[in-house]
Amino acid sequence: MNILFVSSGNSKNGISSLTKNQGASIRKLGHEVTFFTIKGKGIKGYFRNIFRLKKFLKKNQFDIVHAHYSLSGMVASLAGAKPLVVSLMGSDIKASVVLKYIIKVFNTLFWKAIIVKSHDMKEDAAIRKAYVVPNGVDFDTFKPIERSESLAITGWNPNKKHILFAANSNRHEKNFKLAKAAFDLLDNDLFELQELVDIPNEKMRYYFNASEVVLLTSLWEGSPNVIKEAMACNCKIVAVDVGDIRKVISETKGCFVTDFDANEISEKIKQAMAIHHKTKGRSHITYLDSTTIAHKLIEVYKTTTA
Repeated sequence: MNILFVSSGNSKNGISSLTKNQGASIRKLGHEVTFFTIKGKGIKGYFRNIFRLKKFLKKNQFDIVHAHYSLSGMVASLAGAKPLVVSLMGSDIKASVVLKYIIKVFNTLFWKAIIVKSHDMKEDAAIRKAYVVPNGVDFDTFKPIERSESLAITGWNPNKKHILFAANSNRHEKNFKLAKAAFDLLDNDLFELQELVDIPNEKMRYYFNASEVVLLTSLWEGSPNVIKEAMACNCKIVAVDVGDIRKVISETKGCFVTDFDANEISEKIKQAMAIHHKTKGRSHITYLDSTTIAHKLIEVYKTTTA
């Protein structure tokens, strides 16, 4: 198949690693993937790209167009992209009631299929025919690595035990306030709380492997890849019960699902710290291997174009 990916190109590293990696996994199956990136932020910034994309589509033919995030899907719709599949992320469904309503309108008028990342998202979206296809994990990239090697690359203090807040603390929805409150209850000078800010995707594995525990306290999520990538590295994890986190980590010893309670989170961090070996999380998420997910996406495309 000849597939066009439409997505934002506004991140520090251009196209998002999730979109880029998904395209790469589909290419490995022998399909053609072309990327069209949207330049400009906000609704006005996005919609200025409608004519750019329309012109691009006139010059190029594709079997299917796959837009990532709702705003990209709207731009692709108004540019005349057909047949159009749109992947929604947690922020599309969880962040705004108004956006959720607009998504339903565009889905009715323009979109051939919608992909969501978890059953929780499907329920929130209230779109019965949505396909549930989580983002995959590249098992060749995300794997266990020696802690000493990882610490050398991260530059973290080797004499400390590091708890990795798996997000940028400036993002409100990631709820750093709760993570900090739980960390402060540990009352131990041996611990340091780290966060992820502008780390290239190919280096993320070192940050996971340098961590004693990976911590997620988000107000909401769809299907957070940071947790799946940490699982592929056999990390210990403490995470609140949002999105599909319970499904992904709850069966793995050393991984804990909690309520939004600082005391409980702190206690689970202590329990994780008391386990002095890696988890077996990697073996529990083989169904999320990027190649397996790529096959599922191709099935959606074929069903959509049949």
